[in-house]
Amino acid sequence: MMGKKHILPVIVLAQFCCTSLWFASNAIMQDLVVAFGLPETATGILTSAVQLGFISGTLLFAILTITDRYAPSKVFFYCALLGSLSNLALIWEAHGLTSLLVARYATGFFLAGIYPVGMKIAADYYDKGLGTSLGYLVGALVLGTSFPHYLKNFEEALPWTWVVMITSLIAALGGILLWSTVPNGPYRKPSQSLHWDAFITVFRKPSFRQAAFGYFGHMWELYAFWAFVPFIIIAFNQLHAVQISVPIWCFITIGIGSLSCVASGYISMKIGAKNTATYALLASAICCLLLPVVVLLGNVLVFLVFLIFWGMVVIADSPMFSTLVAKNAIPEFKGTALTIVNCIGFAITIASIQLLTFLITKTDSIAIYTVLVVGPIFGLYHLFLGKSQ
Repeated sequence: MMGKKHILPVIVLAQFCCTSLWFASNAIMQDLVVAFGLPETATGILTSAVQLGFISGTLLFAILTITDRYAPSKVFFYCALLGSLSNLALIWEAHGLTSLLVARYATGFFLAGIYPVGMKIAADYYDKGLGTSLGYLVGALVLGTSFPHYLKNFEEALPWTWVVMITSLIAALGGILLWSTVPNGPYRKPSQSLHWDAFITVFRKPSFRQAAFGYFGHMWELYAFWAFVPFIIIAFNQLHAVQISVPIWCFITIGIGSLSCVASGYISMKIGAKNTATYALLASAICCLLLPVVVLLGNVLVFLVFLIFWGMVVIADSPMFSTLVAKNAIPEFKGTALTIVNCIGFAITIASIQLLTFLITKTDSIAIYTVLVVGPIFGLYHLFLGKSQ
């Protein structure tokens, strides 16, 4: 059995492997459109199907307090295997839009046993320095999310079906690795019985509500930004007649956030998790408002640096919110608290993604993306209501 010093690297690696399932369809969206005759709104619809599956899964896990009653490593393992199979189903040649939606929904459902469960495992092992640990963990999520875009960059040598098969394989391997090497943590306080009202009880604590509402504002922006980065780059290319590589710059824009997540964890040790989250959320709000100006300016270097900066700050607050949620949750319901907050947060992402999907069909103005600023403003409002934590 590995020593404790190996626990965090294993969780991080497993999280990276398994969360590569999340945006697998987004990276190959144009191939799916051609192969299965999908409508132009397919990106928003299929992304929302994953989010809806994740919401359904996290809601069920929270109601049944699964991550607090059962060994989280086993939950992670089973969900990793089932999620990889759901993702692999994308290569079925007889797909229509409905069957693709079912496959992506199932993938999202089983991701509910991966992302929040990985955070629960980390919280079971790390009391002090939890923000730093979750920084690495969310960083792995970010890198996993961007990984399919990187694979897609090898389009000529790597057919889209291989992107699906590779992400499915590494997800299964990630689940096996974590299950076989990470036992229950020393800070785990399992719930001894089923508590139907646990997912409501956790919100009675004011400091928990503050952290949760800040996270909800953050989520309004995050996944919509990730989902529509390709469209932002394409719009810039078309407006200024340039050829910025969409796959590679999607990978860089999203993937760079893995570094900022780790950095935010260390910064939080100096200024606190709440202050770190606040500064990142404020910077992200400013990016939402500046996007039209940067795009219309037309300078390629400025545009790419802007995307990198936004990609960093848009996710840097995520591990901080998870840290605040975990620290302010009732100990025996920590897993349920993380799960239900994820559930509501990802429900919010569907609204913002579908709003942008609708707006894209009505106008080609880059200004539509400024609607994302609503989330950071909401989050900042609630962060400023409470005392520093």
